[in-house]
Amino acid sequence: MSDEVTLPHDDEQAVVEKLRSGRRLIEKELGKVIVGQQAVVEQVLTALFAGGHCLITGAPGLAKTLLIKSIAQIFHLKFQRIQFTPDLMPADITGTEILEDTDAGTRELVFVRGPIFANVVLADEINRTPPKTQAALLEAMQEHQVTAAGQRYVLDEPFFVLATQNPIEMEGTYPLPEAQLDRFMLNVVIDYLPAEDEVAVVERTTAGTRETINPLFTGEDVQAFHRVVRSVPIARELIEYAVRLVSASRPNRPEASDFVNKWVSWGAGTRASQYLVLASKARALLQGRSHVTVDDLHALSKPVLRHRILPNYKAEAEGVNVDQIIERLISSVPK
Repeated sequence: MSDEVTLPHDDEQAVVEKLRSGRRLIEKELGKVIVGQQAVVEQVLTALFAGGHCLITGAPGLAKTLLIKSIAQIFHLKFQRIQFTPDLMPADITGTEILEDTDAGTRELVFVRGPIFANVVLADEINRTPPKTQAALLEAMQEHQVTAAGQRYVLDEPFFVLATQNPIEMEGTYPLPEAQLDRFMLNVVIDYLPAEDEVAVVERTTAGTRETINPLFTGEDVQAFHRVVRSVPIARELIEYAVRLVSASRPNRPEASDFVNKWVSWGAGTRASQYLVLASKARALLQGRSHVTVDDLHALSKPVLRHRILPNYKAEAEGVNVDQIIERLISSVPK
């Protein structure tokens, strides 16, 4: 992530107003192609305004890819799509060196940049490629750079990876390594639409007309949003509560509840606490508030924690999923 920069107060207020009014405009533009899924849209925007990567999990055909492409158009950012397949190689993502003829009549190695060199990278069906290729994203997501043949290449800012993932129970999927999952600020779950919304989708997509998405912001706007989000105040008591909530997910620790020791193999790390606070700051601004509340922390607990808590075989045998564990954590950890 970029270093925090303090904006003059007047400029900061202007950015805040632009962000708040921008949310309504974004929802209007997305409404041209996306029906329903308000919670999903809010969570993806929260990650973008906070400067974090986002994983969207759901069955095929639920408009995950369309949502990401539409958001890239709205933010007028350079967009690249990588279709993850079992035969995809790391160099297909980061780039590779090739031999080229020079004017002097010699040949030299030249680095050809891969699709990772964009502002918004759609990692489509990321869990359909083996972990070796998935790991090609690690350095880019964390350091915003790519290293090839000992040479460091810095990625343009802003830089986001928005990945889609099919449910792990489906054929041809590979589980994402824990280190890879931890790079994503949020894991957003997209579900089937209610019948009424599905009728609207079918009616719209079979009518032969298509709405155009209008760009609303620039890359500079997005970077200004990142800076102003970090300046949102949060009470120390809420930070302490966020840390307690995350710490309570770790089994075999003094603060762990009996149900955590029983159902959890691995809990969330410190990055979860950081992302929970940072995402809550972004949500507060999107909700029209200038400070974080406990409701922001609760609303984002599942997206922040569900890919960082690993239920064990006992939880699976008893039909307990990770969202239910997080609900128990929220109800058991004192505010």
